Parts: sequence; structure tokens; C-alpha cells
Amino acid sequence: MNQAVLVIGAGIAGIQASIDLAQMGFQVYLVERTPSIGGRMAQLDKTFPTNDCAICILAPKMADVGRHPNIELMTYCEVVSVDLVNWETGKLVDWEDPTNLPIYQSTNVPTFRVRVRKKPRYVDVERCTGCGECVEKCPRRVTDEFNVGLSRRRAIYLPFPQAVPRKMTIDADYCLYLANRGKGRCRLCEEVCQAGAIDWEQQEEIVELSVGAIVVATGFDPYDVSALKEYRFGTIPNVITGLQYERMVSASGPTSGELRRPSDGEHPHTVAFIQCVGSRDVNYNPYCSSVCCMFATKEAILANEHDPELKSYIFYTDLRAGGKRFQEYIARAREEYQVTYIRGRPGAIGENPETGNPIVRYEETTARQVREMEVGLVVLCQALVPRRGQQEVAKLLGIELDEHGFVHIPGRLSRPVDTSVPGIFACGYCQSPQDIPDSVIQASGVAARIAEMLHQAQGP
Repeated sequence: MNQAVLVIGAGIAGIQASIDLAQMGFQVYLVERTPSIGGRMAQLDKTFPTNDCAICILAPKMADVGRHPNIELMTYCEVVSVDLVNWETGKLVDWEDPTNLPIYQSTNVPTFRVRVRKKPRYVDVERCTGCGECVEKCPRRVTDEFNVGLSRRRAIYLPFPQAVPRKMTIDADYCLYLANRGKGRCRLCEEVCQAGAIDWEQQEEIVELSVGAIVVATGFDPYDVSALKEYRFGTIPNVITGLQYERMVSASGPTSGELRRPSDGEHPHTVAFIQCVGSRDVNYNPYCSSVCCMFATKEAILANEHDPELKSYIFYTDLRAGGKRFQEYIARAREEYQVTYIRGRPGAIGENPETGNPIVRYEETTARQVREMEVGLVVLCQALVPRRGQQEVAKLLGIELDEHGFVHIPGRLSRPVDTSVPGIFACGYCQSPQDIPDSVIQASGVAARIAEMLHQAQGP
């Protein structure tokens, strides 16, 4: 019986599942489509309700994954096909016939044959030392996805300082040499690279893997709030998203941890956090994203820690704080950090042309009054949706999604990590809205479930 496991997605859930499986002796292939593991948690400054440093928790786990002998990191890679193969005969099994799906208690156990596309980095990872000389000399600057558009990076880059693997990647879409199909005249990175790591001849490569189980841990993306015209995101400079705010207050962010207004670089004295932007709304996403209430509370606390005179206002639909010590966290925000909670969803945001201050128009539902509030900065806590590309992954694997695009779990009470296809499991935000601790717990549950399944398949 095949004892290898494929994990798709290297956020905190995929990382935890990989570590647990590797420590139990399984060979793990961890596939991540970006150049580094870490996922969304790497973009966070702090975690609630303890306000611990997010990267301080994540980085040791990333390092463990990077050096574990049972884990093969496959970053900058994508799964392109999945087939079922009878592990005894080596023949393909009809994927469409339900009777041929993996039944691990039987003796005729199929295995998964997976083909993974390795995209060219145009950097030899064996030679690259991660020194950064090439980055300093690269003349091309483009939008930095990691900092959510608040800064610019080079065409050759390291996604963030703690990236694993610490290897550079050349973005072929923006490289002055590659974008001109090899006719460009730049190649400065090649000239300054003392390790000789630049490799313009790298080509796309297809790697074939044989695994006994697959874990889906593809995570989430923030919802594109530009569709909600009433909030004027993109037209009023001092209206930003929650993830942009997170990068701004992070010490490794584009402002080195200083909270500054995009319009003039000044420190705001009042901040409004608007909840449920794109969520709990039948026109967009009817479900609750689970983490936004606590996320906004954390951000308001951090704002006050940066400036004790700053006041924050959180406009909420319902406060959903069901986790351990969450209510205590909200009480502390009210009592110690000048955070005011207002029940009401703002209907429109205007702008004071003289000061650039956003003007929030809302109905305070407890008082049943329509009011306006002028603030220095507005933060939109947008909905969180399944990661871009999850539908394609689900189609490749033959698993079902629910009406919102999350991975469907048929037996949520009895088998909370099993998908509609035996042998394929899901953990983290890809299967339902949840926070970091729940994702980690679920990832460990997936590892235990796979160990149980493969042990049963192996027989006495």
C-alpha cells in the first residue's frame, strides 16, 4: 500500500498536516502554487485573542517543514491531473464509476497518480543563497501582492523576509529580459549574482507522484470589495481593506508598523471598522466569515497601542465571539483601548473634500437613528471566500463543493474531514470559515485520520 501523502496548499493548515504526517513516518509532498509556504498567516501582524506575533508562531513551523527529511517542498507548483491506479495491477481505474473509488478496507486498493507542474523560477535553487544582491540591482518595480498593493517589489524577488525556501524567483511577466522573449537587454541580476544562480534556460516541468491520500488545504482569499460601490473603495484614498491595514501595522510592512493615511501619510486619530463587507448579504456572500468580529477587535486594539489617543469605532451586525476568551477580549477592547461598538451596517461613505476624511453614514439600530460620523480612516473588514482556483482543484480531484464554493463534507459530525471521495480530505478555511486555532486542530485531525486509514489498508 502506498504510504505517501499529497498536501495541496501550504498555509498554516497544510503546514500542520504535513508536520504531523511526516513525524508519523509518512512521505509528504507539500504543493504550493506561490514561491513560498506560509499562506495568509504570513501576512498577519498579530493573532487574537493573545496578540502574539503571527510570524513568530508560523516561522518555526515553516522551518520545520523546510528541513524535515520526510517532507518534499514543491513550491511554485500546481496540480494538473489526478488519476486512480490500482496499486496491485498498476492499471488505471475508472474515476466515474463509484464502485471503483478507494475502499481501503478491501484488498483491491487504488492509489492516486498525480501530475504536478513545476513552474520555472529562472533561478537555480541549489545555487541561490538568498543574499538579495540581484533584488537590489533589478530596475523593474511592480505591485507587491504580499503587501496588498501598498508597496512595490522587484521583478526578481523574495515574497517576504521569512520565506521558505529562501530562494529568489524571477517573475517572467515583468522581467525586462523574459517579457521580451529573451530579446531584452537587462540581465543585471545575472551580472551581480556571484553564485551563478540565474538560469534563463529553465523550462516548465511535469513531475509524476504516486500517493495513497490527498489533503486539500487551499485556504481563502479576501473578497473583492470594489463591487460594493457604496463604500467607495478605490475612489476615497482613506478607505482601505482589513488586510491592507494588517500589513500597515506590521513591523515588516510597507510603513514599518506605522499607521498612516494613504492620502497624506498622516496618523489618523479616529478609525472606523465596518464589519460584514460582502458577507451576510444575499447579494454577495450570505454566510458569516467567522473571524471578522475578532479580527476588527484585534485591529482596534493594535491601533490604540500604536497611539493611545486614537479612538476606534466598530460597526457590526452581530458580535460573534464564540471562541475561548473571545468575550473577555472584547471587554478589554472596550475598557482599556477606547473601542466603541456600534450596532449598524453603514449604507454609504462620503468624503470631506477639505480634509480627505471619510464620512460614514449609518443607522444605529439600537437607537433607530440615522447618523453620520467623520473619521480619519475607514477599514473594510471584507468577507473571506474560498481561494481562487479551488473550483479547478475540486474538478481535478472529483470532490464536491457546497453552494458557497467550500469543500463539501458529507458526514460533518461523524467524519468531519472526509470529502465526497474516499482518500481525499480537507482541512482549514477551504472547507468552512474558521480561525487559525481551529484550522490547526483540524489539520492534526486530518493527519490522524489518514494514519488510521492507511494503517487499516496495510492490514495486520
